[in-house]
Amino acid sequence: MSVTAIVLLIVLAIVIIVLVWGVVAYNHLVALRNRVENGFSQIDVQLKRRTDLVPNLVETVKGYATHESQVFQNVTEARAEAVKAANSGTATTTTEPRLNLL
Repeated sequence: MSVTAIVLLIVLAIVIIVLVWGVVAYNHLVALRNRVENGFSQIDVQLKRRTDLVPNLVETVKGYATHESQVFQNVTEARAEAVKAANSGTATTTTEPRLNLL
């Protein structure tokens, strides 16, 4: 084998190694780009879910606020009756059970 054939084989091997490295590096960069795009799409999905849950939360809070205002109204009425009964000196057997139920 001549010297030029050996040099040619070495150059060819180096070119093949560089090409293989380029393909591997390109595939790695594509994989990283796909991971970034996937990450951003997951963030978009979570933000969409959160946005979709806001109306449900608002309705739940409205329902609880209605319930809470009714409870406060009942408690206020029961306390007023109990205070009125205590001040008038009447028996509290009718007002106390109502307070205990609340």
